[in-house]
Amino acid sequence: MPTKKVKSVTILVAEDDEDDRLLMQEALEENRLANDLHFVGDGVELLDYLKCRGDYSDPASAPRPSLILLDLNMPRKDGREALKEIKADPDLRQIPIVVLTTSKAEEDILRTYDLGVSSFIAKPVVFDSMVQIMKMLGTYWFEIVELPDRASK
Repeated sequence: MPTKKVKSVTILVAEDDEDDRLLMQEALEENRLANDLHFVGDGVELLDYLKCRGDYSDPASAPRPSLILLDLNMPRKDGREALKEIKADPDLRQIPIVVLTTSKAEEDILRTYDLGVSSFIAKPVVFDSMVQIMKMLGTYWFEIVELPDRASK
């Protein structure tokens, strides 16, 4: 039986709520997906990270993510604005983005898909549900889907 290729997985989470960050981190750890996990607190930090600016000017501290988990409601620059900028940038638009937010508004769902989001998921409030979502995300994005091999920026 062929051995499964182990992929280097870098997940970037854009989330301003500390409790939600901890919940996601623990759920990712539970599914062994937290080996290269990075957090930013708003859309400004997200774009700085992706473009290696400011606190993220050292590429070692900001490896190109394999997947971005994006909250919509953040301070300074919200997820909608950041998503629009990322998908307009030819160097960044290939990075899959999964919106993980408390919003269930039809307008947010339609707008984010129009902007090019890969998936829209309503954030669960129960830890076991978050673990299940992270397991499914991990299986889908890192075992089933073929992603572009762009480990470097």
